[in-house]
Amino acid sequence: MERIPILRMGDLLLVTIQVDMHDRLVMTLQDDLTERIVKHRAKGVLIDISALDIVDSFIGRMINNTAAMARVLDATTVVVGMQPAVAITLVELGLSLQGVRTALDVERGMALLAGSGRR
Repeated sequence: MERIPILRMGDLLLVTIQVDMHDRLVMTLQDDLTERIVKHRAKGVLIDISALDIVDSFIGRMINNTAAMARVLDATTVVVGMQPAVAITLVELGLSLQGVRTALDVERGMALLAGSGRR
């Protein structure tokens, strides 16, 4: 079964999406991520979408739902690497990504998580 890698960095989890997402893969990622947040008592989740050139409403909802699940489990989510076309598409689709913080790259995302006390 195909899986998205989730790397642990202290009390943070790093998810790098490098492949096209489909329903089953999204569900697997959400299950894996929520299990890892609980198992490692993660306080932050960084989702790198820099490899995604296009985003549809499904991917937008997936990011939003994944961040909401992390928030319920007491972890802050930061999405990094968003391409300009992806940002435009998300706005045009009316997806505001409530509760999701963003940064230009992984380094800035990590600094955002560290600097905010993860809250």
